[in-house]
Amino acid sequence: MATAQLAPIAKDFKIADVPVNLMGLVLPALTFALTIDRVLNGLTRPFFGWVSDKIGREPTMLFAFGAEAIGILALYKFGSNPVAFVVLTGMVFFAWGEIYSLFPSTCADTFGSKYAASNAGMLYTAKGTASLLVPLSSVLMSATGGWHAVFVAASVMNALAALLAWFVLRPMRRKQLEEATAQRPAAFDYGAAAKA
Repeated sequence: MATAQLAPIAKDFKIADVPVNLMGLVLPALTFALTIDRVLNGLTRPFFGWVSDKIGREPTMLFAFGAEAIGILALYKFGSNPVAFVVLTGMVFFAWGEIYSLFPSTCADTFGSKYAASNAGMLYTAKGTASLLVPLSSVLMSATGGWHAVFVAASVMNALAALLAWFVLRPMRRKQLEEATAQRPAAFDYGAAAKA
């Protein structure tokens, strides 16, 4: 929704062509927002990969999805200001791109590296499948007469993803790791065997 509906949202906010000056760069608000999307989407992947290596996959997902939920609501509330529109879409896009580093690494951590590429490919199909829901945002907007319900639904879905990462994925992975560790054969003690 964020990418596909950004132009109609900017037009409805009546700021699509309003010039925005940030750090000496002046572009129309919509163009600026779409440009920042590409830049931040590239930066977010190594950033969140690094963060997840430091604090763990699930805490990083909790933070990123939570930030995106807040960013989406803030975009709805303050997005009619052209500068806020550009900055808040940047925040949403930055939080959104974390899935490309966290999901494949979480999958490999959980299921091993043997089929990591195939598993990551299967995960990526979820994005394609989710894109089938984008037209529903237009239907929802038309049915309600505005973007409010769409923003709320997107924010709630992100908040739900954050909570699922913490309360479902984290305990599931912890249990799976404990079971895998318990099933490993004990390490052979060569020193004790040599003395015997």
